[in-house]
Order: sequence, then C-alpha cells, then structure tokens
Amino acid sequence: MPRKKLADLREDYSKKQLDITDVVANPIEQFKVWFEEAQKSKVPEPNAMTLATATPNGIPSARIVLLKELNEDGFIFYTNYKSHKGKELAKNSNAALVFCWLGLERQVRIEGVVKKVSRDKSKTYFQSRPKKSQMGACVSSQSKVIKSRSVLEENMAALEQKYQDADVLPCPTHWGGYQLEPTVIEFWQGRRSRLHDRIQYKLLKNGKWKIVRLAP
Repeated sequence: MPRKKLADLREDYSKKQLDITDVVANPIEQFKVWFEEAQKSKVPEPNAMTLATATPNGIPSARIVLLKELNEDGFIFYTNYKSHKGKELAKNSNAALVFCWLGLERQVRIEGVVKKVSRDKSKTYFQSRPKKSQMGACVSSQSKVIKSRSVLEENMAALEQKYQDADVLPCPTHWGGYQLEPTVIEFWQGRRSRLHDRIQYKLLKNGKWKIVRLAP
C-alpha cells in the first residue's frame, strides 16, 4: 500500500468526550484522574511530558522530561541545573508542560512558574535512583559539547571504579529538582470532525480556579 502524503495523515477521534460537568473543581485532582486512566490503559511512559522553556527575550526551546512527583502545589521533575533548560529557567522561571496520551486521544497543557525543590528533597530522590542512573547524572555535563561518546564511557568507568563499594553516590550540587506551580491547566479530549473538547482551569488572584470551555 502506498504511503499517504503528509497532508493526508489524520485521525478522527471518537473514544471519549469531556464536559465541564465531567471534571472536578481542582485541576490537580482532575489530572490525577486522567493520569490513573493513562496508567491503566498502559499508555507508554504516561509520565513523559514536553517541557517548554524560554530565554528572557522569549526564544523558546522544548524537550521531553519525566514527571517524578505530583502534589497539591504542582509537577516535579529532576535535571542538571547547568543544562540548557536549567540555564533558561535560572533567567526566566515561566515554563509550560504538555502530556500527550494518544491511546486515549488526550493531552494536558500546563502553564506556570518553576521553582527549585529543597536540597534535601533532591538528594533523597537522587539516591533512590538506580546506581547506574546516579552515575550517569554525575558523568554527564548535560548540554555541553563533547568530542565523542568515549569521553562519557571513560568517565563512567572511572566512577564505577571509585564507587564500586558504595550503594549510593553523593548528589551533585548541580543536579536537582524543579516544581512547576501551575496557573493554567487545560484538558483536551479528541472528538470527531476536529470539534475537540477543551476544558481550561485558570488560577485567579483569590486562589480559586475558574473553569471554562474553549473552542477547539
């Protein structure tokens, strides 16, 4: 069968629907409902999310990171503070997240402000990771130019030798967590004829959430 032209690639979504009467008052709790459904549906890596950051003058960049904790204050992920995204967040704390669960024909958009989590929290999570993952975080000067992969492999071998008798490694000072505290969360459900359902929560100055339906 011949391949379709790029402009002809499309799906007509029909699995579910979403209305304001279907959601709960708090968007974090609503996210938990959808996330649990994504896990039960065996969506691949349901905690994978696009993180969009920007320079102070608005030049954007985006990449996939993993959600590692969710609480009433927001969404937590971990990374190298000296990475490209870390440097951007240090100068512009506004950021956005997108979850895409194609198996459920759903996505969630989140906008907010990012803050570092406590050093103790970062250390606790770092040392809960597999030892090889801890080593990888120590070895990689994330986002910096390197001559070849052998640089990483040689550094990894040296670190394995140094910590061969240790169960955990010290958490690097340049590595840790961020929490995105949301101000806008949008739940998107695919529908037929591109008449998708979009329910948006917007945080008001009084701390309450305003819920509205958006046109697709």
